[in-house]
Amino acid sequence: MNPRKIVVVGAGHAGGTFVALLRREGYDGQIALVGAEEHAPYHRPPLSKSFGTSGTGRDEKVKWIYDPGYYQSQGIELHLRESVTAIDRDRRHVVLTGGGVLDYDLLVLATGAEPRRLNLPGEGLDGIHTLRDLADAERLEEAILSGAPLAIVGGGYIGLEVAAAARAQGVDVTVIEREDRLLARVASPALSGLLSEHHRASGTRILTGAQTVGYVCDSGRVGGVRLADDTVVPCGTVLVGAGAVPRQALAEQAGLECGNGITVDARCRTNDKSILAIGDVTNRPVDGLEIMDGRMRVESIPSAVDQARHAVDLILGRPAQDHEVPWFWSDQFDLKIKIAGIVHGDYETVQRGDPAGGGFALYHLRDGRLVAAETVNAPKDFMASKRMLSSRCPVEAAALRDPATDLKVLIAA
Repeated sequence: MNPRKIVVVGAGHAGGTFVALLRREGYDGQIALVGAEEHAPYHRPPLSKSFGTSGTGRDEKVKWIYDPGYYQSQGIELHLRESVTAIDRDRRHVVLTGGGVLDYDLLVLATGAEPRRLNLPGEGLDGIHTLRDLADAERLEEAILSGAPLAIVGGGYIGLEVAAAARAQGVDVTVIEREDRLLARVASPALSGLLSEHHRASGTRILTGAQTVGYVCDSGRVGGVRLADDTVVPCGTVLVGAGAVPRQALAEQAGLECGNGITVDARCRTNDKSILAIGDVTNRPVDGLEIMDGRMRVESIPSAVDQARHAVDLILGRPAQDHEVPWFWSDQFDLKIKIAGIVHGDYETVQRGDPAGGGFALYHLRDGRLVAAETVNAPKDFMASKRMLSSRCPVEAAALRDPATDLKVLIAA
């Protein structure tokens, strides 16, 4: 590849990291970065983890990926408050909402994901929120700091992070989850149970096996969440945290292959040799994943950064490198949760450490090898688990379970 004009659609973590890495690694062609928000790329994970704990102004809350002035200094064109409405693959240009056109030799799609809509009666009432960007976070923070009872529809990581932050502000919180446990699709039953206990002990009400069917109006605002059994959970604020869906409409309109995200190979290539895709919008191969044909959407900052690096290597003509082991993190109350690998299928769970005594780890094994690890306040276990997953070394359950076992010895073996 030798593109002289590169256009990146999406100014989130994937897009912002990609353009910076490209420049840092010596690319001297034209780069344009298009973003729908008014802001340069910023860190999104903090948006769900704290409310009212930092400065009161926007400047004190935003954590930039790179200082906003960085892009101009590096000759990167920023097209903010703009979206791409169409891709012309024959002419190799994109059309912007303002009517402008950007030509490209290479197009990189980093359009991310957006909150899943439930399309329930009453969804348009004031007081019902989703959380994806800075504007969402500011509106939700104002609602939480008002002190009104909060109902969270969906027991995923974002919902639990917001629940923890709201409880720290003394807000009454109810989490409503339709599955029979929290984090049913992304965490082991063991971790789900431990986190449920922690949230309940902190005063959060948790309803599982509860289907939300609509919202109750109270003087023009949301006043409650109606469940399938016709009970109502009273509240003054609702956060809908029912997962995210990929922003793939633009790619679909352009005829790119999609299926729960834009389909890419290990080097971020789509079915058009002039278009790459990176970040949460992609459906990518994952090493060691035995389900879903070995591919999935990996919604995480580490995955976005990893794909950005692979895309840069491809553009600069470098050989393919191994992908980083997928990993994730979440902060809830005093719990620093880090997960390596993908929790899926059948596995044997081995607990190392005591949840009541501080840090612990849950190692998930299949056929004598580690498939995933969930750690809480245990950074050394987390780092060791990443190395075990990367090396695919065999490991004995008894050795992992014994806190006296030196994990470095297991990896070396």
